Amino acid sequence: MAWLLVVVAGLLETGFAVCLKLSHGFTRLWPTVAFAAFALGSFGLLTLSLKKLDVGPAYAVWTGIGAAGTAIYGMVFLDDLVSTLKIVSITLVIVGVIGLQLSVSSR
Repeated sequence: MAWLLVVVAGLLETGFAVCLKLSHGFTRLWPTVAFAAFALGSFGLLTLSLKKLDVGPAYAVWTGIGAAGTAIYGMVFLDDLVSTLKIVSITLVIVGVIGLQLSVSSR
């Protein structure tokens, strides 16, 4: 259950990063409100998960999901540059996140 909280927190991190961009420096109301909601949800769920999980792997998974999710969202919906190197790098982040979770599971 704690890992599920980390995954959802990572997805919410993607939401707050995207909303941060869409807020244009907190000058647009609704993206700013959404940013705050996603950020509070993300940090809240991460905090709850850390009651059961080691901080290093949990934090790495959270940031990895957030980073990969944000990069993918940007490429698909915000016209961010798509390149082979970017796709390979995102894949490496995801593989690293999976590896960290597997290393904890094998303990």
